[in-house]
Amino acid sequence: MACSCSAPEPQGPAPGFRRALWIALWINLAMFLVEGWASFQSGSVSLMADAIDFFGDSANYLLSLSVLSMGLAWRGRAAMIKGLTMAAFGLVVWLRALWVAQSGLTPEPLTMGAVGFLALIANVVVALMLFRFRSGDSDMRSVWLCSRNDAIGNVAVMAAALGVFGTGTAWPDLAVAGIMGTLAMTAGISVVRHARSDIAAARASSPQPASAGTGSN
Repeated sequence: MACSCSAPEPQGPAPGFRRALWIALWINLAMFLVEGWASFQSGSVSLMADAIDFFGDSANYLLSLSVLSMGLAWRGRAAMIKGLTMAAFGLVVWLRALWVAQSGLTPEPLTMGAVGFLALIANVVVALMLFRFRSGDSDMRSVWLCSRNDAIGNVAVMAAALGVFGTGTAWPDLAVAGIMGTLAMTAGISVVRHARSDIAAARASSPQPASAGTGSN
């Protein structure tokens, strides 16, 4: 996307972005159901965190689609909501990991590894679709960051499954859950900062109302 010193608002979404969002939305909803079921079967915190993340991403894609044809300010506000949601998700994962650490539960590694690999395939497909939109406005950037974090998280879940299998403890699973929570919080903060910049740019480029006393005798 081209830009200039006057920071004009884009007239519409980048070509293909809407279609990519719809595909990403349905992939994420399907994987939320699969991983949600698998997390209960295996008792894995990292798998549960990834399932919740799939659901959150689905909601975020739907939010992006609802403001796609609106101005930069509205897309910035949508990105602000998504950034705050991503940061809150990271905090919830950390709290859940701390609770499981105290309970002493050990997850089942084979289910973790198999479902983590399936989720990785899904997220790589989505990330490749959205890669070319990563340098757009804050809304596009938030979508790309969600997909990137998901792919990294899936690799980490599979590594955690190997760690649980090798050690017979829950600590590899909890460590990965903590990393995923930290990624979500840092990405959320990045999106919020970008969204604030977009909102400020939209306000600066919008016409200012005339003073009430202008033109009076």
